[in-house]
Amino acid sequence: MHATDPRGNSPVFLQPQNGNNHRSSGYVPGRVVPLRPPPPPKSQASAKFTSVRQEAQATFAFSTEEQRSQREERKQKRHKNTFICFAISSFTFFVALAVILGISSKYAPDENCPDQNPRLRNWDLKPDPEKQVIIKKGDWLRLNSDVMVNSIVIQDGGLLVFGDDKDGSRNITLRTRYILIKDGGALHIGAEKCRYKSKATIVLFGKSNEGDSMPIFGKKFIGVEAGGTLELHGSWKTSWTLLAKTLRSSGLTFGSYTFEKSFNRGLNVRVIDQDTAEVLVIDRFDTHEYQNESRRLQEFLKAQDVGRIVAIAVGDSAVKSLLDETILTIQNLLGSKLIKGLSYRQAWALVAVIGGGSASCNESVRNYENHSSGGKALAQREFFTVDGQKFAVTAYSEWNEGVSLSGFQVEAIDGIKLHLVDDASSWKPGDQIVVASTDYSMYQTEEFTLLPCPECNKYEVKVRETPKFLHMGEIVDGVDMRAEVGVLSRNVVIRGEMEASCYADNQCQFFSHDTFGGHVQIQKNFTSVHFSHVELKHLGQQHLGKYPVHFHRCGSVDDKGGYRPQTYLDGVSIHHCFSRCVTIHGTDGLLIKDTIGFDTLGHCFFLEDGIEQRNILFHNLGLVTKPGTLLPTDRNNTMCISIRDKVFGNYVPVPATDCMAVSTFWIAHPNNHLINNAAAGSQDAGIWYLFHKEATGESSESHGLTKAELTPLGIFYNNRVHSNFKAGLFIDKGVKTSNASASDPREYLCLDNSARFRPHQDADLEKPRVAALIDRLITFKNNDHGAWVRGGDIVVQNSAFADNGIGLTFASDGSFPNDEGSSQEVSESLFVGESQNYGFQGGQNKYAGTGGISKRLRTLPRNRTFPIRGFQIYDGPIHLSKSTFKNYMPTADRYSSAIGFLMKNVWQLTPKNNISLVKFGAHVALNVFFGKPGPWFEDCDLDGDKNSIFHDVDGSVTRYKDTYVGRMDNYLIRHPDCVNMIKWNGIICSGTYAQVYVQTWSMQNLTMTIIRDEYPSKPMVLRGINQRAAFQQYQPVVMLEKGYTIHWNGPAPRATFLYLINFNKNDWIRVGLCYPSNTTFQVTFSRYHRQNVISSNVEEYEPVLSMEELERKPSDRKFYFDYGTGLLFLYLRAKNNREGHSYCSSEGCERIKIQANTSSKETSNCMAKAYPKYSKKPSVTKKMPAMLTGPCQGCGTHQMVFTSDPHKFYLPVQFQSPSKTDIQHGNKSFISVNGTNYPITGVGLYLLVVDACSVPYRVSEKKLFSFTEVERLKEYLRTSIPARSIVLLSTRGEIKNLNISEALIPLGLHKPAHLHNKGSVIFLGFSGNFKPAWTKLFTSPAGQGLGLLEKYIPLQLEEYGCNKVNGIRRRDFELFKRASRAH
Repeated sequence: MHATDPRGNSPVFLQPQNGNNHRSSGYVPGRVVPLRPPPPPKSQASAKFTSVRQEAQATFAFSTEEQRSQREERKQKRHKNTFICFAISSFTFFVALAVILGISSKYAPDENCPDQNPRLRNWDLKPDPEKQVIIKKGDWLRLNSDVMVNSIVIQDGGLLVFGDDKDGSRNITLRTRYILIKDGGALHIGAEKCRYKSKATIVLFGKSNEGDSMPIFGKKFIGVEAGGTLELHGSWKTSWTLLAKTLRSSGLTFGSYTFEKSFNRGLNVRVIDQDTAEVLVIDRFDTHEYQNESRRLQEFLKAQDVGRIVAIAVGDSAVKSLLDETILTIQNLLGSKLIKGLSYRQAWALVAVIGGGSASCNESVRNYENHSSGGKALAQREFFTVDGQKFAVTAYSEWNEGVSLSGFQVEAIDGIKLHLVDDASSWKPGDQIVVASTDYSMYQTEEFTLLPCPECNKYEVKVRETPKFLHMGEIVDGVDMRAEVGVLSRNVVIRGEMEASCYADNQCQFFSHDTFGGHVQIQKNFTSVHFSHVELKHLGQQHLGKYPVHFHRCGSVDDKGGYRPQTYLDGVSIHHCFSRCVTIHGTDGLLIKDTIGFDTLGHCFFLEDGIEQRNILFHNLGLVTKPGTLLPTDRNNTMCISIRDKVFGNYVPVPATDCMAVSTFWIAHPNNHLINNAAAGSQDAGIWYLFHKEATGESSESHGLTKAELTPLGIFYNNRVHSNFKAGLFIDKGVKTSNASASDPREYLCLDNSARFRPHQDADLEKPRVAALIDRLITFKNNDHGAWVRGGDIVVQNSAFADNGIGLTFASDGSFPNDEGSSQEVSESLFVGESQNYGFQGGQNKYAGTGGISKRLRTLPRNRTFPIRGFQIYDGPIHLSKSTFKNYMPTADRYSSAIGFLMKNVWQLTPKNNISLVKFGAHVALNVFFGKPGPWFEDCDLDGDKNSIFHDVDGSVTRYKDTYVGRMDNYLIRHPDCVNMIKWNGIICSGTYAQVYVQTWSMQNLTMTIIRDEYPSKPMVLRGINQRAAFQQYQPVVMLEKGYTIHWNGPAPRATFLYLINFNKNDWIRVGLCYPSNTTFQVTFSRYHRQNVISSNVEEYEPVLSMEELERKPSDRKFYFDYGTGLLFLYLRAKNNREGHSYCSSEGCERIKIQANTSSKETSNCMAKAYPKYSKKPSVTKKMPAMLTGPCQGCGTHQMVFTSDPHKFYLPVQFQSPSKTDIQHGNKSFISVNGTNYPITGVGLYLLVVDACSVPYRVSEKKLFSFTEVERLKEYLRTSIPARSIVLLSTRGEIKNLNISEALIPLGLHKPAHLHNKGSVIFLGFSGNFKPAWTKLFTSPAGQGLGLLEKYIPLQLEEYGCNKVNGIRRRDFELFKRASRAH
């Protein structure tokens, strides 16, 4: 196709030039070039006028008569021509007008709309599944109707555009095996500035075992090669949001109710709360056999409150002893007309309202004949809860083939309403939506279909299906646990056509369903690719490279690569797919925004080769990420062991270390940006950062080393992770970058433990470290870890961890001497052990047990006995500051502590771990726990277990300032004044501490025993990190300025290195190492430089003849060997200062090498000879501080709430509503607003009015009304509450009749509530034209309280009627712009 049309006009879409650069210099990818058609040709009338004038000018002179005659003739001719011209012009005008009006009425021309290009011709093609279509130069086609072909190739300037209508009335389906776009070809469905309105579907069909495969792309695909354009732009929709109100299982607060039983003789009765649909009473009255039962029923009904719903069903028979007065009571109270004539074994059912009369009664009766009632006697009535949910109460009774049945049902009907945070008016009836799990199992995620809902506001939708699980829609204990809600439906769809079940070689041993879907692949040098608001369903194949969307080695696809605007996926829905969601492979600068990845196999948002950088993932949602087979890291346990075709020899993969890493966001290079994303359920991890040492896959040939471990982290801001099994956030590990071999038989790209994240400026170890910032992470309901973070420097701030097995674990970037020491910090964060999100059993939630605080049944992570920890220390150094811990209460089944340590830890720990300014809530029983022998902890005797320690800088943990907390049985760190903490299994000590790293060579399975001279009967036995390695490593924590001896369980090592770790200048200890008495020594000092692995400043130690001589000059390089005891003594004293968090001085690690020469092979254990000779009396080198009193000033996070919309202000509100007994015991009633208590001292109803538009908040009124002032209260509520106000009501004292329901309806109640004989009433309402989702009424039965209720109310919302607030800082938008500019 030519670049211009025959008249010289530019085409609507500029085509790329030939050659290496496939984009012309003026090309703007994705932009629709304005159409400027040429001026219309002159009309025939105009041409005739011109000829007349020319003819007149060319006339010769004639005679007067002839001229008069000719003038007359011309005049008549002109009149005739004028009439003709006028007629033609009029006709043309009206035709044009008709055309214009017709077009405008149908679809006004828009130069931004690709289907309105006048050069397009309609493509009418009869269905032909064998036809191979080539759209080439000169073919500009508009598809207006369904078509089926074998394949379509669009090339050489060919163009295919889907037709559209102004009213979106078209429904076009294109079925084909594949579409290939290349060399200037283009496919358009809508445009960014002219979104497609109709329904467009591309169906990719074909089976894996039929037909030929295309080179590169295979089968069942849309492929874009160099020079190709693919522009898909559906109608705009809010992609996903959050629930604004909790969605209960069954749609009812107390759940649905179903009961059926045979031969349940008598009258079976249920009493249902008319406000909540809760079944309050379940009882049976055998009125067939006993008159007393009839009297009991009579009294029972009279005792019920007016307005209660009563359901009655006969079981077997009920009339033999049914008294007349009982019948009369049923008639009077329930309005029954059939009870009086009830006979033997008649089936009868009733649903009525106490005091409602016959109008409220629905009943049915069936006669008993031949052991059957001929069907159910069924009664049903419909009601509404105070929250507006419609429900039905059903009772039934019947005889069926001699069997009596009776039953009841209480269920929500006519759809369930969902309340959402964002405007969902773009969602339409029939759309499919997904609601995420808010529990430990991702399989509590549910799909729903939208129903019409004319009564809904723009923040509400109604769904057809009844929810099976609980989905939180609230901020709980300060943590945003609101479920994500995404819409899956789009009007532009690409889907694979699937078979009914798995077949052929599609991994059917693992999947019962067909996994051979379609796929979309984009190759390098494409011209333009943009997807917005497109639905991709049943795409992906369990074959490498065949993914729903695959950017395959495209290089830079942003401004840096010449793409303006950058290539993007925006508002895309990818669901029910079979191999990932979006694969970014060798591609940089891609924008993925507002995209949903749901129910997929293998890593969802997947960065493939470890070289992908500068990609922006903004506000995406991934959920239900299941295992797949492609890579070892995709596989679950079964797949890992079964798939062995790429391992070496007979190697059997180890699932825990080789596989089991499938993640919703698989980020293989740190220089990418994650902002506002949600990972809401994966088999393993939500977000996993890993670090390829080398480029892998096809990129390995061109890129080599990646330096990913050293590269600074891109932006990480405001991401949320929950309902993942292994971890919400995981920062650690890499993949194996070599093929399987005899030396390492593991499969290529299996998980590997060799990588450590050490970000430095410019990825250069010689330059300063650059701290990786994890800002605003919300992580909850993850089975194992909320977050596991290894490396340094890393800073976690403004984050929340709730209901995780372990909230956060920091692990250092390696083991000394490879790890040079770095910082891991967490601050301004919240840790919650057990929140008020109690969970819901089912959906593969395996564990449940009693909570430690409320004693309620709740779902649990890992196991009923698993020890829950908020912040876990692995090794260090860590720095925990300005953080708050809530709700860590042990139970009889399990330990639960705010701070804990890695269990079964063989690694080193450092005393430089420090904690300050932390706050522990009232429900924290164990601030710290060191573990005890038993389940999970096992023997609790590995090296790291024994050396667990941290520094309590300010006493906020222990109430002893500047002390160290270690394990109770560690006598290397204690002194006589230490404070034992038996519940912690810990000890609090003053002093100064460091570590000695002991490295021994040529001796395997060697155990080291170290003893402090002051406690010779309390040795510490260390096994070493890896007893089968070529060298052994031990790293005890020691109190400085003390003496120690070291012994072995075998022959003494020939070469021993002693490194001074975390020693400051002039810090010292004295050590004596056990050797045979015939040993000779060479002892040298050096400074070891780890980066270049060289030693400098080598000095020889000289022997001295006595201990006294050694002690006189402890700074000299001297050693003393005591032949009598076999102990080699020397002082370890630091000569240089450390800097920052480094273990050693910048001048090198100070170390002593002891080369021992001996022929003895005896065990070198000198303890019996060493003591009591070298025993010392325990002494205190640093005085224990006095115990602090009073509250910890400035401790804990200053943030009261952690949400996923931090630009909004949420007002924390608490109600304390004690029971009658609690009040008698002195418990207080109050309303707390933003931490300020408003006590309720008198009996009555306390009212607080808060301005909903003021931030932080403003209380405009506070009043106490006695229960005798109900009318005054009602009048106040009706007339005196200002608009745009939050209304908070709470009672104190028993309530007999609080008749204020009608006054609460304008404030948020759906109907009048039953407020009689209550223990407590709490109400949250709003005065204004909008009904927020947070309005709620709470009541408790007489004598009972509501306890502590906590709610978080958003302020300053426009829907309240508040003035729009300018200048609200959107940090997420700022960071998004910064990330985009960085390109």
